Amino acid sequence: MEIQLDRHSQTTLFEQIYTRMLDRMYQGEWPPGTKLPSQRKLAEQLGVNRSTIIDVLDELKAEGWLESKTGSGTYVAHNSWQTLFPRQYHWKERIRAGIHQPNLQTIQLINEYETKEIIRLGTGELSPSLLPTKQLEEVLQSISLDPRTIGYSEPKGHKALRHAVAVHLQKRGIQTSPDCILIVSGALQALQLISLGLLPQHSTIYYEAPSYIESLHLFQSAGMRLSRLRSGAENITYSKSQKHGLFYTIPTLNNPSGTILTEAERHDLYQHWTNLQIPIVEDDVYNELAFSAIPPAIKSVDTAGNVLYLGSLSKTVSPGLRIGWVVAPEPVVDRLADIKMQFDYGASSFSQLLAATWLASPHHETHMQQLRENLQQRATFTEALLAKHFHNIAVWQKPKGGFYIWLRFHQPLVTKALFLKLLQKGVLLHPGYLYDRDNHHHLRLSFAYASLPELEKGIDLLAQAVKAMTT
Repeated sequence: MEIQLDRHSQTTLFEQIYTRMLDRMYQGEWPPGTKLPSQRKLAEQLGVNRSTIIDVLDELKAEGWLESKTGSGTYVAHNSWQTLFPRQYHWKERIRAGIHQPNLQTIQLINEYETKEIIRLGTGELSPSLLPTKQLEEVLQSISLDPRTIGYSEPKGHKALRHAVAVHLQKRGIQTSPDCILIVSGALQALQLISLGLLPQHSTIYYEAPSYIESLHLFQSAGMRLSRLRSGAENITYSKSQKHGLFYTIPTLNNPSGTILTEAERHDLYQHWTNLQIPIVEDDVYNELAFSAIPPAIKSVDTAGNVLYLGSLSKTVSPGLRIGWVVAPEPVVDRLADIKMQFDYGASSFSQLLAATWLASPHHETHMQQLRENLQQRATFTEALLAKHFHNIAVWQKPKGGFYIWLRFHQPLVTKALFLKLLQKGVLLHPGYLYDRDNHHHLRLSFAYASLPELEKGIDLLAQAVKAMTT
């Protein structure tokens, strides 16, 4: 809860908090039925004693603004609100009736706490210290703004950027033209556009578990179902209605497991799903982060136009740029571009201009070489910590690149309780059940974001919590 308190004011902290909370209700920001944070959390957020919060809440309850529900918490009261503001909208009912499904509570907490001072042991982004800030500043200084390039872009994105991406993709063995590339605000937006523009309701989204896609609700919110596979090349049966769908895969440095499919496995996947006439979405956002040579992209052998290829600069250069791309047959790109224009009228022109200049400069290759070296050092450091604390209670694969170690405990220790316990200690985890439902053995550990001292402290706190659960 964002409330700015003036500790030098003659108005007491009690009065300031009381007034701000009342304002939230008056202004409709806290409609009837809104659940307030816990007393402890409010005290932490505002930096005041818990007794002050209790006094404020008791006063608001006495006046009929708030009500307590045993075992549940404190809520904005219905009756008094309706008496004072009879025409207030019941947003809670509208929210429940919304089409898009809410995130899992664990993910909501992750999104909330990632903006706070906390040790982030699972975060899927680069540490600020690994971002090419100085190089990006140099690129910015070299750019001359043209009025035509900072207005709205073409529906598919600025042509200069699409051309730069086409050249960039040749390293992955992909030969494509700018007309078959759509610039998007990251790979996540690409998946949203695909769900809305290419698939009917009740389609089936196939994927190999564990998978990042299980942490998203965009396909389910569009009326589709997810179907887990333990092997992408296994035989499946489907009805005519189930045939409408796609297969989603991250063949290079899978999120969260970090696996890399061999060239033969990629070939088998392509043949299998192409024979079934089910499109493949190849999410390749991590490919440049591999520590050694990797096979060409699945898209590189796609002669049937069956593969929709996703790429991004978010994992390698800057998540704040919000620049990604889709490579697909031209009619598909045209369809997705039309839908994107209805959403946001195109990605940021400034970001596109910066991305085009960056990719065409030598900075990108220099940065990527340094980044891989830094990530490999971090991976080695993290593995040493795991060997120290978990060698007899967990296993993991040596990282081949990317951000993650898929840590597996011998016992099902990764529960919501463990997540909350570490959260209280200032450590943010990414439990395995976010990426493989009912999986309580795994954690997705990231060596890419936290500093080395934070990694050491966070893993030590994790080890203490795990030890307490097993003794």
